[in-house]
Amino acid sequence: MPGKCVWALNSTNEEHYHDHEWGVPLHDEQKLFEFLVLEGAQAGLSWRTILDKREAYRSAFDHFDPLKVAAYDHKKLASLLQNPGIVKNRLKIESAVSNAQAFLRVQQEFGGFDQYIWRFVDGETRQNSWLSHSQIPAYSPESASMCKDLQKRGFKFVGKTICYAYMQAVGMVNDHTVDCFRHAQLTATTIP
Repeated sequence: MPGKCVWALNSTNEEHYHDHEWGVPLHDEQKLFEFLVLEGAQAGLSWRTILDKREAYRSAFDHFDPLKVAAYDHKKLASLLQNPGIVKNRLKIESAVSNAQAFLRVQQEFGGFDQYIWRFVDGETRQNSWLSHSQIPAYSPESASMCKDLQKRGFKFVGKTICYAYMQAVGMVNDHTVDCFRHAQLTATTIP
């Protein structure tokens, strides 16, 4: 009987995220922006910390509406720095705003962030076949290329490791281990 990726067994939030979201190809603009903010917030912290704060982030950042976040002023930034439900890191909070502005520019240029970001994997999920969690890389040539391009466009907190985690989150790569029940589901042409 297939199991689960080992990291999914650490907490209820991680298990739910693993079973329903991680590695599922995402093309919704607002969700793509949400993961951009959350992955940036996660830098230097555990993903579990961010998952546990996810609902507070949704509330604090207007459900990740990039138009609203791009317009945040100093007063809004000051209130976010006082919000106990999110990571109170000035640079990360400010980067959410500047990333929203860069996100909108990319949407304008490419007709959508989805069209832009999926180019780094030629529009198709990279199907990996890792036997164990220890084989999964921290970054890839694609995430390094994405990092360089995002930074050139003014994005922050988008290093090659963060970009790889983003690729995993939005289904640009399937990094479920082969013994995980989600690996086969996400390798199939339709996701149950």
